Amino acid sequence: MSKNSSPSGDSRVTMFVGKGGVGKTTCAAATALHYASRGEQTLAISTDPTPSLLHIFETDREQDTAKILSSMHLRELSMQEIREMWDTKFGREVYEVFSSFVSIGYAEFVDFIISILPGMRDEFTVDYIRELTNENQYRRIVWDTAPLGQTLSLLKMPAMLAEHLNIAPRIYSKLKLGKESRKPILDILRDWERLSGEDIDFLREEVRFILVTIPEELAVRQLDNVLSEFNRYGLKIKQLIINNVVEADGSDFLGAKGEEQREYIKILYSKYSDMRIVEIPMFPRQIKGVERLQELGKHLPW
Repeated sequence: MSKNSSPSGDSRVTMFVGKGGVGKTTCAAATALHYASRGEQTLAISTDPTPSLLHIFETDREQDTAKILSSMHLRELSMQEIREMWDTKFGREVYEVFSSFVSIGYAEFVDFIISILPGMRDEFTVDYIRELTNENQYRRIVWDTAPLGQTLSLLKMPAMLAEHLNIAPRIYSKLKLGKESRKPILDILRDWERLSGEDIDFLREEVRFILVTIPEELAVRQLDNVLSEFNRYGLKIKQLIINNVVEADGSDFLGAKGEEQREYIKILYSKYSDMRIVEIPMFPRQIKGVERLQELGKHLPW
């Protein structure tokens, strides 16, 4: 049994993925509330650059962390915290690698990494979640990610780095030691590769992925590419949530909409029969607040 798995074999970390606008954050919030309601210490964390967890729980938007129940906390990871992760981990040493080639100040370098290379930012976010898990402060961590394209970018970092390191001896063998650390540049890169490997192993072994979609043509078409990309890195998605399913009430409008959706739902069941598929109905009101999240949670897979 993995050291981070529960006795029943389910993962302590649940990661919700999906393209923007499918209800991923709402499903994550309802899942976290479910665990907390059972008395399990739970953290719902958002690493989306435009988070909405606090909004969904109708909590003060001026804060980054909030306590919802005695056993539940919310956290929206800020850009400043991500910058601090850089400094705590390999920010300075990685900077020494880049500054071996170009003249750039550290502050400008961090801005470049955080703003221009979101995949690198996301990789250090994964590392943060991994460390949280190892600290054992929370029995459950429910992770609301950025829209799918940004999330997948983090998966490419280890492979890109490994490919880069294949030619590293030819490139870096003649470079000087890092100006501050005095470590060989190649050793710095190997440390970075090790961190990437630990983080991708964490995703493979410790995280349960739940893919959220809606029964519409574009969303359904995107799923093959999504799953192919995950499989490429050995990440298996075993659960699929079909959100906002119309339940016809006799009106012509809802009847037509429901009929259209059923065609796409049939496709999903046919193509992804190896997954556990759960349908969530479309609710008449926006899902906000504990009571409505609990109602939605009755439809989710536990």
